[in-house]
Amino acid sequence: MVPFAAAFACLSMPVPDQSATTILVVEDEPNVCELAAETLLDAGYRVLTAADAWQAEAILANESVDMLFTDIDLARNTDGLALARRARDLCPDLPVIYTSGGRDGLSARDAVPGAVFVPKPYRPSQIVALTRDVLNAALLHA
Repeated sequence: MVPFAAAFACLSMPVPDQSATTILVVEDEPNVCELAAETLLDAGYRVLTAADAWQAEAILANESVDMLFTDIDLARNTDGLALARRARDLCPDLPVIYTSGGRDGLSARDAVPGAVFVPKPYRPSQIVALTRDVLNAALLHA
């Protein structure tokens, strides 16, 4: 875990079109956060970022988010699994993609229903395709 003093703020990268689908990327590794955020931004999404679950919860309380893309083990000993459960309390149908470099999978017991897991390292094209698939599936079930 990243100690509190070493936690960073990965700045949100809004796009001019505020009607674009909004993805919240929660990642405590600056380079990985930047890669994911820029990749999704380049794909036409509005991207908000947070380095830990506390920052993410503040964003979720104040912003309309269409999908959560979160690392599991986050800075300040926060937890992406618990974050997703709290996010689903706010928005029961929120699509969730989990990622982790320390796990090769995630049990259905640990994940929110319908969530998808992608192991690190992932390719930028992989997260764009996965994001599109998850968002399309959410539209079909809406």
